[in-house]
Amino acid sequence: MAWMKRTAVGLVVAALLAGTGAAVYVQRSFAVVDGTLQVPGLRDAVRVQRDPSDVTHVRAQTPQDAWFAMGYVHAQERTWQLEFNRRVMHGELSEVFGPATVETDKLMRALDIKGAAKRQYAGLPQYAKDALQAYSQGIYAFHQNRPQALPPEFHVLGVQPGGERGAVWEPEDSVGWALMMALDLGGNWGTEFARLSVARMLDTDRLWQLMPPYPGEKPAASADLAALYRQLGVYRAADAGSTAATQGNTAAAASRKPEGPLARQISSGMLAWADELTRNAGTNEGKGSNNWVLAGSRTVSGKPLLANDPHLGLSAPAIWYFAGLQAPAGQASDGTPIGAIDAVGATLPGLPFVVLGRTDKVAWGFTNTGPDVQDLYLEQINPADATQYRTPQGWAPFTVRKETIRVKGEADVVLQLRSTRHGPVLSDVQKSHAEVLDLDKYVLALRWSALDDDNQTVLAGFKTNQSKSVDELLAGLAHYHSPMQSVVAADDQGTIRFKAAGRVPVRDAANDIRGVAPSPGWDARYDWKGWLPYEQTPQDDGHKGWVATANQRVTAPGYPHFLTQDWALPYRYERIAQLIEATPKHDAASMQAIHRDVASLATQRLLPHLQQAQSTHPLAAAAQKELQGFDGVMDAGRAAPLIFVAWTDELARGLIIPRIGEGRFKATYGKRDYRAAIEGILERNDAWWCQPATCGEQSAAALGRALDRLQAAYGADPAQWRWGAAHPALSVHRPFGNVPALARFFDVSVPSHGDSYTVNVGQYNAGEAKGPYVNRHAASLRAVYDLADLEQSRFIYQTGQSGLVFSPRYRDMSTTWAETGYRALQRQPARWAHSLTLAPTPPATTR
Repeated sequence: MAWMKRTAVGLVVAALLAGTGAAVYVQRSFAVVDGTLQVPGLRDAVRVQRDPSDVTHVRAQTPQDAWFAMGYVHAQERTWQLEFNRRVMHGELSEVFGPATVETDKLMRALDIKGAAKRQYAGLPQYAKDALQAYSQGIYAFHQNRPQALPPEFHVLGVQPGGERGAVWEPEDSVGWALMMALDLGGNWGTEFARLSVARMLDTDRLWQLMPPYPGEKPAASADLAALYRQLGVYRAADAGSTAATQGNTAAAASRKPEGPLARQISSGMLAWADELTRNAGTNEGKGSNNWVLAGSRTVSGKPLLANDPHLGLSAPAIWYFAGLQAPAGQASDGTPIGAIDAVGATLPGLPFVVLGRTDKVAWGFTNTGPDVQDLYLEQINPADATQYRTPQGWAPFTVRKETIRVKGEADVVLQLRSTRHGPVLSDVQKSHAEVLDLDKYVLALRWSALDDDNQTVLAGFKTNQSKSVDELLAGLAHYHSPMQSVVAADDQGTIRFKAAGRVPVRDAANDIRGVAPSPGWDARYDWKGWLPYEQTPQDDGHKGWVATANQRVTAPGYPHFLTQDWALPYRYERIAQLIEATPKHDAASMQAIHRDVASLATQRLLPHLQQAQSTHPLAAAAQKELQGFDGVMDAGRAAPLIFVAWTDELARGLIIPRIGEGRFKATYGKRDYRAAIEGILERNDAWWCQPATCGEQSAAALGRALDRLQAAYGADPAQWRWGAAHPALSVHRPFGNVPALARFFDVSVPSHGDSYTVNVGQYNAGEAKGPYVNRHAASLRAVYDLADLEQSRFIYQTGQSGLVFSPRYRDMSTTWAETGYRALQRQPARWAHSLTLAPTPPATTR
């Protein structure tokens, strides 16, 4: 009995010690937000104060110290995010995650994001280099003498910040992260490849029915694409439209699972993420944003109002970190003057400036313009010498470089990467290309504007933070390169304006493909012929009293330059326009009401076809009862939106798979929902697409299949189904979002309204096997700026400022975001919630 008592006491003591140790670790993992920290590398003391909205304000005596302190703060709050992002763009994930992420690393090495960033950094003016150096030194200073424990991600994965070299963040990495944003937002090579793939199964007219041009327009390409590719013989002989190569890679990686259940789950989750990243790279499908600006003639105050909600993939922590930077004018190391910095808004960890926000005089917001700045080229291989490809001047050698990827637990992967005069050969690293192309005859090379050495997008970011008027802001954005953004701006003098800022190629008049599908790389007429001058990119001075952009066509009728035909469908823009015009004079509250709107014009268009479906399914009558009176408002608390979405999903599968094959459909479906194709088929009552049934019978059959799926998932009573149950907004953590034991702590999930076409967007990926209707891409932030009093500006985003999972600030905005609420966004708050001084390390004394 004495032995048992001693054992019990020992276990209790051990548990208490473990609990105490855990509690101490949790407390030590929090960012230091009060008091004074000695930080080597600063010139003068910097105040870092957090206001009641948890916006971090950096107030420095020199611009360099402001940028340094911003790096320090990002490291405090988002250390793991910086580490993960650096490894993504360097192609170094596999050092941590093993074979699961090799394909992603291959893609990043082929694009040479790291190399392009170094070349672009070298071309920046000295003051921009000084800024990026100061920022990276701030991150390094945090790690040099960390005042807090490392976040749990590092401990669980056995990783040290910066890896073996300890290079936690280099100045070039900030340029690289700007390139990664361009990759996320500025790509269409995936759409071009999808057209190439589908053209094997469809003639060109049917191809344009499946992937239509913008409403009211003709296809941009006049070439007969299907005939061209057949004539060239580009397709591999054994192509059943399968995804066997990708699945084989998945299976191979899964078969090399590391030891331990936690490691297996992390590997499995990263494999799914890596497959999605490589599959969706180079596509704008399902990506969008809203912004609009009203002149004083349309507002209660007589001064402009501006709203913005950029739509990005939801993550935990969020992509944004809200901060303010203030510093007086200074000078760079080469004596170049640096203007005073005074801005507050959304920063990106990895960049030292406010990307979206305001100064004391001007506010701005971005949406993605989405011009075609990526062209795929079919490069013909010399049949007599596979080291050469065909050019307008004859055969030329591929440029070849070697890359070595270190893989945890496995041998290194050594790559021989080729490039042509157009750019990197993507088919060397994209397995989907090997499924379709005869790679003994042709490869696909990428021409992408963002990789050019003269890309100075980061310089434009610094300029915005010094702007005092719309004119100054847009002059600074002349340096903006990639990805092109539709900028709306307003200042306190009443000026409003829209401008598309960024680089767009000019194509030859004889180019009959115009970049919408892969072009013969040896024909000079398909080469780019220069760049559209900044003064000729789309713009609007707000002559009608307001301007709005939602990724729709932003060029006016008669605009002489070709930008793209792959604009987003105009439903969100049309709804914003309706709501603006419905109110003669707007205020901040009515702007916020537009942010909340979840009426889907796209749903309204197709809804009659669903309501007329004559299904014999046992639940059809109950489902149609839920659809009675449904007006396309995608409310989380109703069953009708869920029924509609499941029906459109099944309808797409039923109409398209028989025509292009299941494998090809899986490879192209998901964020691309083929909505425009479905609308056209049903409205034309197109017998070819609907065969062997009628379109009405296809609609009814799709409803039956949808009801089977919904019944299996949510029970046999449609009245109890809820759109929100299938459609939570899920901000996923990497890599722990796919680890069941950890996901509930690291992920952030809240109910959400909307669909892909509502102003309050809730974009889902219907191709996902797990959670096909989960909202994974939504308003990454919302902001409303009142130019009558910019201190009345408001913002919100979907997680919290801290990226440290144990912090109460990790998810504390999520409920407010889901309810479309806001926090104050002020430059001069009335009080501070926390106040920290970063003090320079005193010089060493000598004796």
